Amino acid sequence: MILVTGATGALGRPTVSLLTAAGHDVRALSRQPAPDPARVVADLSTGAGLAAALTGVTTVVHLATGANTHDSQQTRQLLRAIAGHPIEHLVFMSIVGVDKHSLGFYRDKHLSEQFIAASGAPYTILRATQFHSFVARLFTAQRRLPITVVPSFRMQPVAVDEVAARLVELVDAGPSGRVDDFGGPGQLSFRQLAQQWNAAHSLRKPVWSLPILGAVGRSFAHGVHLASLPGGGNIPFSAYAEAHARAAGAAGAAGSLRGSGTS
Repeated sequence: MILVTGATGALGRPTVSLLTAAGHDVRALSRQPAPDPARVVADLSTGAGLAAALTGVTTVVHLATGANTHDSQQTRQLLRAIAGHPIEHLVFMSIVGVDKHSLGFYRDKHLSEQFIAASGAPYTILRATQFHSFVARLFTAQRRLPITVVPSFRMQPVAVDEVAARLVELVDAGPSGRVDDFGGPGQLSFRQLAQQWNAAHSLRKPVWSLPILGAVGRSFAHGVHLASLPGGGNIPFSAYAEAHARAAGAAGAAGSLRGSGTS
């Protein structure tokens, strides 16, 4: 039995699907109940429900994360629960550069890695670069602006489905320690990524690059968040942007039909 934390998130959903398709018995951890026999309710912040969620589990894929610096405390709660239910394999999803970056969220993610390594549990740690959807969020937030403003550093976005597929490989491989970083097929400036996004969405807007100041800016400028090339992923950001534009166009057309009363 495999327990997946963060099972309803952007990475959790495809990971659960691929594990299930590969023949694994999967239990999805969530804070919210659902009419799904494969869903189990537990709270990583308090530890409530974790003991029951781990019953019969041999592998844990720990994907739960949030936009805060408290992920390490949730990891500690999980490790406490695992100590009472010894498992064969803990797979943890981390981020490239967490041991070198000055951003608080990255430092906290590195703390989770350290807790896992010191726990005695057999583990695998995978670090990946930022997902395509993370990069796209900056552009969608500016969709009504006459310009696109981006930071002046490079990114190496990766397809979330490819990261999910890599996680399934690592589950099957067994405990491997910290494995090679996983990233997208190219390292592009944010300006280039914005231009690809705008072109895919037929947006004719100038792109302005601004530096990020301070220690965080220096970390990004030095590229500590980038994986070596080739990164492991094969799907470029341009393909994601084009797929997003097609989906947005189809949704807009469907909305127009509903609005006109056409069935």
